Amino acid sequence: MAKRGFPGMGGNMGNMMKQMQKVQKQMEEMQAQLEEAEVEASSGGGAVSCKVNGKKQVLEIKIDESVVDPEDVDMLEDLVMAAVNAALTDAEEMMEKEMKKVTGGMNIPGLS
Repeated sequence: MAKRGFPGMGGNMGNMMKQMQKVQKQMEEMQAQLEEAEVEASSGGGAVSCKVNGKKQVLEIKIDESVVDPEDVDMLEDLVMAAVNAALTDAEEMMEKEMKKVTGGMNIPGLS
């Protein structure tokens, strides 16, 4: 009767599964920590700033009154949009960078 399983793997398969479970737990813990982390970005030389968390939720927007011009609302809208987009991009990059530290660069679907 033939042995079942993976020939030549011996106890390595069990060890590999334990290691994967450990990495998954570390990733989940890291993701929870990163969701609470805050990232801030600005536009217009700091005239508009935006703070977001790792969940990509906007926490705060600050606007220097020097850029509040009723005659040029379009510029202010552009500055706000640029600051928000920069903060969201920075938050995404922070999440990816920190998760790669845990996974060693492995792409594990469902965890980012």
